[in-house]
Amino acid sequence: MTATDADRPAHSDWSEEMSTLLARQVDIRLLPALDALLQEGSVTGAAERLALSPPAMSRALSKIRRALGDPVLVRAGRGLVPTPRALELQPKVRALMRAAEDILTPHQQEDLTQVSRTLTIVADEAYAAVLSPALLRRAIQEVPLARFTFTAESSHGNAPLREGAVDIEIGIIDEPSPELCIEPLFRDEFVGVARTGHPLLSGEVTARTFAAARHVSVSRKGRMTGPIDVGLRELGLRRDVIASVPDYGEALLMLPLTDFVTAMPRSLAVSAQKSVSIEVFNLPVETDPISICQAWHPRHETEPVHVWLRQAIRSALPPASAGH
Repeated sequence: MTATDADRPAHSDWSEEMSTLLARQVDIRLLPALDALLQEGSVTGAAERLALSPPAMSRALSKIRRALGDPVLVRAGRGLVPTPRALELQPKVRALMRAAEDILTPHQQEDLTQVSRTLTIVADEAYAAVLSPALLRRAIQEVPLARFTFTAESSHGNAPLREGAVDIEIGIIDEPSPELCIEPLFRDEFVGVARTGHPLLSGEVTARTFAAARHVSVSRKGRMTGPIDVGLRELGLRRDVIASVPDYGEALLMLPLTDFVTAMPRSLAVSAQKSVSIEVFNLPVETDPISICQAWHPRHETEPVHVWLRQAIRSALPPASAGH
């Protein structure tokens, strides 16, 4: 390194490079004018094609000539003819314009049978269990190359949706955000569930007989009490909670083999009846309804396979839950 180099400020080379790039910067807005001029072979025709005035097109031609260092169109009798440089550029300019038109034109419907993509769905296991069978049956027919990942709710709120790690979230969306699209799907409610033939179901299920049964609580945090207990307490009653399990799947496996009783969303209970020997009954105390939504990031709003996913989720809801 010479003394001159050592004395030069560290940012000097970068500044010189940027100055050179800026000096060479081309006004890409001239491309449509150049394309029109080469296709029409006249300033007037090019002006009409782009809905400009002839003087405005003449000014654009002057700028193009300066940028290219070539006259582009030259007088020949009463008309204009392209220069050799213009003839060389014409197919390249046309190709660029076609590419630009393709980028800025809405694409035709994508062939979903050829879409090979993994779609990640965040859902409480209750709603994943309700929705996944019908969703996957439909996917095999309509998006056979797509793959689906169902994941549990994240402790990071809606950050995975915003960051693109998740395609869609289904459940109680308790963190509404202007950055997300949120669509209500249906309203659900809690019901009681017990094995087929449970003594509790031999007569009317009252608050007192319900409280007297042995219960399993479903809570990720291991809680033994919840809204049902609040309702019972107002009636001077208390239920006997024997155990707490983290998800409804575990509760459903326990019920057919025991006399335990639990509560779960109606949509899950009705769906589980098809494969598990259980009975569903109305709770003798009131609980607030549940609003189930699907949420996604606006980046996916018009993506064909994502549009398909949202519609498929809507149609996959079981009829028993659609009315709640």
